[in-house]
Amino acid sequence: MSITLTEKAARHITRYLERRGKGVGLRFGVRTTGCSGLAYKLEYVDEPGGEDNIFESHGVKVFVDPKSLPYIDGTELDFAREGLNEGFRFNNPNVKDNCGCGESFRI
Repeated sequence: MSITLTEKAARHITRYLERRGKGVGLRFGVRTTGCSGLAYKLEYVDEPGGEDNIFESHGVKVFVDPKSLPYIDGTELDFAREGLNEGFRFNNPNVKDNCGCGESFRI
């Protein structure tokens, strides 16, 4: 089981944590929502949870709760800038379908 980051994503997270002045990594998971059923959730972590799975990629720790891991196992997080827009992209090999608005996915 693994979660990885591209170098661009790792640099973005590292810069953000430095600007915040605190934090040990990024929490990555899923929540039930949207037309297709699941959506990604991201938040910065100040203290790891006791049950979190911890993955490290390019020097950045990614924390994943045990319930989310089966849905996102093998995912690579990338960070992209296109014009004025920027954000994380999720390369999840488990996704079978995305909703039309791009907010949720189905496994």
